[in-house]
Amino acid sequence: MTIGGSIALIIIGAILAYAVNYQFSGIDIRLVGVILMIGGLIGLVVGIVRIASARRTTVERRPPTAIREEHYYEDDPYETRRRY
Repeated sequence: MTIGGSIALIIIGAILAYAVNYQFSGIDIRLVGVILMIGGLIGLVVGIVRIASARRTTVERRPPTAIREEHYYEDDPYETRRRY
């Protein structure tokens, strides 16, 4: 879950928990809002931990060793040949 998705869950949960006065039979809207907020907080913490651990990881790069380049030049096939 991304950080943006987690924040969206927290917002939707807060709206359901604190701003909605509608009632369904058998469903507690406030409890659903609290569950969404808790899920969003868990996702937010996991996302932040993943970002923090990814930034701390360093890759050791060794300088390149000496590279020997060899060039082979052949006659140019498009070169016009002169006849004497």
